[in-house]
Amino acid sequence: MDYGDLSTSPLYVYKSTFADDIQHSDTNEIFYGVLSFVFWTLTLVPLHKYVFIILRADDNGEGGTFALYSKLCRHAKVSFLPNGQVADEELSAYKDSSDGRPATNVGLKLKSTLEKHRVLQRVLLVLALIGTCMVIGGGVLTPAISVFSAVSGLELQLAKGHHKYVEVPIACVILVFLFALQYYGTHRVGFLFAPIVVTWLLCISAIGVYNIVHWNPHVYRALSPYYMYDFLKKTQRGGWMSLGGIVLCVTGSEAMFADLGHFSQLSIKIAFTFMVYPSLILVFMGQAAYLSKHHIFENEAHIGFYVSVPEKLRWPVLVIAVLAAVVGSQAIITGTFSIIKECSALECFPRVKIVHTSSKMHGQIYIPEINWILMLLCLAVTIGFRDTKRLGNASGLAVITVKLVTTCLMFLVILLAILFIFFFGTIEALYFSASLVKFLEGAWVPIALSFIFLLIIIAEFIRSEKSEIVRTEEELENDESKMTVVGTSSFHSEGLCKNSKEEGIDLREIKSVVGPRKRVRFVLPENPQIDVSAREELQDLTEVREAGMAFILGHSYVRAKGGSRFIKKLVINVGYDFLRRNCRSPTYALTIPHASTLEV
Repeated sequence: MDYGDLSTSPLYVYKSTFADDIQHSDTNEIFYGVLSFVFWTLTLVPLHKYVFIILRADDNGEGGTFALYSKLCRHAKVSFLPNGQVADEELSAYKDSSDGRPATNVGLKLKSTLEKHRVLQRVLLVLALIGTCMVIGGGVLTPAISVFSAVSGLELQLAKGHHKYVEVPIACVILVFLFALQYYGTHRVGFLFAPIVVTWLLCISAIGVYNIVHWNPHVYRALSPYYMYDFLKKTQRGGWMSLGGIVLCVTGSEAMFADLGHFSQLSIKIAFTFMVYPSLILVFMGQAAYLSKHHIFENEAHIGFYVSVPEKLRWPVLVIAVLAAVVGSQAIITGTFSIIKECSALECFPRVKIVHTSSKMHGQIYIPEINWILMLLCLAVTIGFRDTKRLGNASGLAVITVKLVTTCLMFLVILLAILFIFFFGTIEALYFSASLVKFLEGAWVPIALSFIFLLIIIAEFIRSEKSEIVRTEEELENDESKMTVVGTSSFHSEGLCKNSKEEGIDLREIKSVVGPRKRVRFVLPENPQIDVSAREELQDLTEVREAGMAFILGHSYVRAKGGSRFIKKLVINVGYDFLRRNCRSPTYALTIPHASTLEV
């Protein structure tokens, strides 16, 4: 499990929290209050909400916002996406997780309400898409704030004022290298990721313990919830606005749920509970212990992470921090690729070129167009903002919005758990309001990015929905000549398709999102004139037919010659290739089940 994103949050949490909203004082109550908020936020949101509750709500082993939406769609007819094919019913992984338990009255009423009102279904879809778009926006903001915060350690190491001329260029060079690395795939250097993250976690743990022992061994008192109340009472509006920086301590916790397809629940729980969580608590306590003895700050650098690192260790720690930031950014970029691939497969995102970078790991993919778009946006954000404060405001809103969407969807999954949505919803709504109020100070970026991606997804979805309606009407006119061959689990490999019911056809009406279909079972006729060898061959053919079909669609690619001019390469390799993928009829127009289609 890659916790690089979550584990690098100490680089910018305190720096973003104490940016401008809180007036510094000579007492420790403010530092204790911030530490108390950080401790309880880490304890309640990533540990209890995600590790102990939400990880159990997987969709056949898959996690993430779309997985929760898919889980809802499997238990109620609320889906607008073309993912409910007939062949899906016969997949071994397509199962009902209710284990035969009868649904409660409340659950039945909720299901009936959602199925009757298409407005609610559209709201549910838009909610899931908003969460997905915010995650995609995180693919822009997370690398920017992680790398920039890691490089900001130069502010203490270089001469006064000189750091401003090197921080942004160095951060941009690292970001360009990071996105260029995606073309070659991460499997070649992936073996280094886990050691880097473990080294970073051990490093920040050791620094945290040192600061606690050396500066303030009594900082543990700040873990009391009383200091949260005292903090808000003394700071009032400024303290409430500073919550937009505190929420950054849970950046990356959504990745634990999204990575369920690659890691088991048990491994994620063990790694976070016994390694990541204690390391984060120690480093935040260490920073608070240091700040409690240093109340005078010349500039914002003297309240960041690196100021609490012993001076002799700052250069090695800076190198490790940059590597950890790269690993964490790598995780969010590849996660963005996976989300876009899933959206594209569900026909709610323009079709893009997907390159599998590993012959062994199916999940390692690379999408060229998305990669370079993310890089340009990431560089634009880094160069445009140039400081941790505005980057933190933008990232904080994206982080808390995804968590709020997850809470709402989880509320429906566990059937109106009022206590769950009231408790976690209240916490996240508080952080959301504090982040949203900083709209003009950087928080507009994730909203703008999500709006753009949402327009692209709603437009593609509408186009596919219209094509689906036209196709369904044509099929209903010729319904008697249409049928779908699907294996029957209660039928033991017997069958040969005949042309009349008396000779062995078993027809059953089934429901599908693309109109009625007939289920066909092949029957091998009992004819004594068929010899043994012929019967064995027919039996083999029957078993193959009962197993179902796989449809392979080929794609041809047009490329300009190697010596062509740049304009010609741009028009053919980029422009024509994009139009070819998005202006031709999609696979569902061929009446082919999505689960049985492989595009090569």
